Amino acid sequence: MSIVTSRPALRWAVPVAVLLAVVGGGAAARTLTASADPSLPARTAAQLLADLQTARLDGVSGTVVQQADLGLPPLPGLGQGSSDLQSLVSGSHTMRVWYAGPDKARLALLGTLGETDVIRDGRDVWTWDSQQNTATHSVLPAADPSAQKPPVSPDGLPKTPQEAANAALAAIDPSTEVRTSGSARVAGRPAYELTLTPRDTTSLVGRVSLAIDAERRVPLRVQVYPAGSDSTAIEVRFTQVSFARPDPAQFRFAPPPGARVREQAAARTDRPAPAELPEPTVVGKGWTSVVMAKLPAQSPSSSDGTGFSVDRLPAVSGAWGSGHLVTSKLFSVLITDDGRVLAGAVRPERLYEAAATH
Repeated sequence: MSIVTSRPALRWAVPVAVLLAVVGGGAAARTLTASADPSLPARTAAQLLADLQTARLDGVSGTVVQQADLGLPPLPGLGQGSSDLQSLVSGSHTMRVWYAGPDKARLALLGTLGETDVIRDGRDVWTWDSQQNTATHSVLPAADPSAQKPPVSPDGLPKTPQEAANAALAAIDPSTEVRTSGSARVAGRPAYELTLTPRDTTSLVGRVSLAIDAERRVPLRVQVYPAGSDSTAIEVRFTQVSFARPDPAQFRFAPPPGARVREQAAARTDRPAPAELPEPTVVGKGWTSVVMAKLPAQSPSSSDGTGFSVDRLPAVSGAWGSGHLVTSKLFSVLITDDGRVLAGAVRPERLYEAAATH
């Protein structure tokens, strides 16, 4: 069962985007942390986990500020202030979010010169780039629209505290120490703090801290710390939040005059499904597990369509073969020349070991 299905309170953000947000320092951060931590009735870690499982949301809207400091090299044109969804892999970004049910959701990434919106209204999904004055429209299949998600960026980073909490809570098992860690005030609201710490000290993740709204029992902030560091690598926080159901007008979109509109054909349900890629293999358990999958049928060194080539990544080799490596503060990714990709919150040596034995 997916973490989203088993924890309904975390489900609202998923229709907006797949896959961390916080005030990126400065006066706003000082304002948010200036007030004293609230005094709240005591709750155990088990009670807080139960709260997350049983909380319900009819609607929510607010401002989310996301910061990622993964130690990755800067990407051309995707720095701070960009409205490109792929820019979320680094720097600080501000987003507005709205949710009124599984088929009504919207996310707007605000940039210096424009914004990018992903909007779902029933079966209609729009992606709008104001800087390029372009819109993409698709209609979800009628068979099961609630199971579908709109197009999202490939970065895989969560864009709301709920999405970040999904990933963290999915890792809870005997390999994780769960404890309460006091209280906090986030977006002006009192919150309990819950800390998840990997018991396996070889993981690149040191700990994950969740701030859970004391009244609504939903995450307001998620912070991810690398092993051995007191500075966050990923942080997602509401800076303003309302739990009132948003106006339906927020989910209606019409391209402005002169905009370029591309209609994206929906997959027909009366056609045989194409052959699927094999399911990824998971090597190991807990925080040091490695996910291994086969790449699509093209050369691993080819361009991804944006002008980026895997060949530009550092080359590595060993008894397992040869390939290219991506490293960051929280994860490592190995792309082998024989068409495999291995990833995990582990050091490269763990990926080499998995590549050699599987």
